[in-house]
Amino acid sequence: MKQRAHFPLHFHRHQHGVAVITALLLTTLAITIVASLFWQQQVQVRAIENQRLQSQKEWILRGALDWARLILRRDAIDSPQTQLGAAWATPLQKTKLDEFVENGRTDTEASEAALQGHIVDAQSLLNLTNLCANGIINPREVAAFAKLLSLLNLDPQLATASAMLQAQAQRRPVESPSPDSGVRMMGLTRVEDLLAVPGLTPAMLVQLREFVIVLPRATPLNINTASAEVLAAKVAALSLADAMAAVAARKQAFFLSVGDLQHRFPTQLQGVQGSDLTVNSNFFLVNGDVRMGRAALQVQSLVERSGTGAMVLWTHEN
Repeated sequence: MKQRAHFPLHFHRHQHGVAVITALLLTTLAITIVASLFWQQQVQVRAIENQRLQSQKEWILRGALDWARLILRRDAIDSPQTQLGAAWATPLQKTKLDEFVENGRTDTEASEAALQGHIVDAQSLLNLTNLCANGIINPREVAAFAKLLSLLNLDPQLATASAMLQAQAQRRPVESPSPDSGVRMMGLTRVEDLLAVPGLTPAMLVQLREFVIVLPRATPLNINTASAEVLAAKVAALSLADAMAAVAARKQAFFLSVGDLQHRFPTQLQGVQGSDLTVNSNFFLVNGDVRMGRAALQVQSLVERSGTGAMVLWTHEN
């Protein structure tokens, strides 16, 4: 008669312990897999939601840009002067859009969809394109930029350096690399390109943004919209105090022509050329800011107005 094998008690306990540990490991693995699947699903949902929000933001800003172009076209029909009392110069305050768009807000999220924006007369700023034409530096425009830099307590020598950078780029095609450095000379196409000027720092650029611009072609300065600093810089004989007086005067009644300003300051404007100043503008910066839930988009577009038409030249997103 065969005898049954008898295992010690501690062997059975060890086998039971292994089974428990195995079960725990399998349970942990299953939970990890399920959690991973839920996480991947959540990521995909968020990605789809962000894409939807991005599309909605772009459509909202596109509509706002079309509205701005309509206002600028209407302004050209209504008046031959571009001035700050017109409808285009009124900023669009923060406007809630929750009733018009689906902003992806859940019941537990406190978010809102909102749009705000404003239009800036680009010809109220000092156009750095005027510094140089066909590789030939314009000394009068360099002097204007230097005077503006001085008024802002910045180094006026940066004006000459900026003009030289622009001249070198215009004399050498973009496709041809510089023989000295092997770097392509791009010149000034945006205000940010001023950082290529030796000695000009990002802090200076932030200070200059409010007063300068780079437009596609040379333009006169609009005396109805320019700041006192830019107006004083453009007119060599005009002091900052005189420019501030002119800005204060146009708040009562805007200038109908450059002759109105010349009548007020006949001596200071004696040497001003007809192509230096104007009362009508063709270039405008349209700024828009839309926020939807967690997402935000800031856009700036340059619009050229020609006659009663308005065309978008470029758009930059932040």
